[in-house]
Amino acid sequence: MDTRESVPVIMKENGLVLLPVKNGQYVLVKAEGYVDIPEIKSEAEIYNTKLDFDLDTAKIGNSEMQHLDFAYASSLIRTFMDDPSLVLAIRGRKYTPEFSYKIGNTTIETKGVQTEVDAGYEGKNKIVLIEAKNSSTKNTIIRQLYYPYRQWTEHTKKEVFLLFFEKRIDEYLIWQYKFTDKNSYDSIKLVKSKKYKIV
Repeated sequence: MDTRESVPVIMKENGLVLLPVKNGQYVLVKAEGYVDIPEIKSEAEIYNTKLDFDLDTAKIGNSEMQHLDFAYASSLIRTFMDDPSLVLAIRGRKYTPEFSYKIGNTTIETKGVQTEVDAGYEGKNKIVLIEAKNSSTKNTIIRQLYYPYRQWTEHTKKEVFLLFFEKRIDEYLIWQYKFTDKNSYDSIKLVKSKKYKIV
């Protein structure tokens, strides 16, 4: 149930969201569990890749991971974050430590949940976590950003940044989100967004 559209009707009618508290255990909470991904209406900025050769392998297939890898290899992620020190450091599944948070009027206690980020980059002063999609997305469950965010804020003193990434035809779209209150699932805010064409 990664989008509002995938939520069963009975849950929609009652304003419920399903959230994990431990592997195989979930809670139903009366709250808004999703965040809108607004359309980026500005024209795509032409971005000149920092690579001095063609990546033939990036042209084979059509997966989220390869588009994200190409954007990183072209230094687009570093440029968007204004941080040339970022290197790929996190990928795949990991378990969160125990933590608690508020959503709506409810406090949730988690006891270690498996999370997955499509890519995580570490620089001298920051961690950048990315959730990538391969098609137009109007909204997404906040959990996909919040749980990895809480996980890595527990493991590092560096500031943790959150990006939502999409490849649409020949354009690369990036939205940056943040939580204004580390302990509040509901405190997600859009920081900035941009659309690019890599040439």
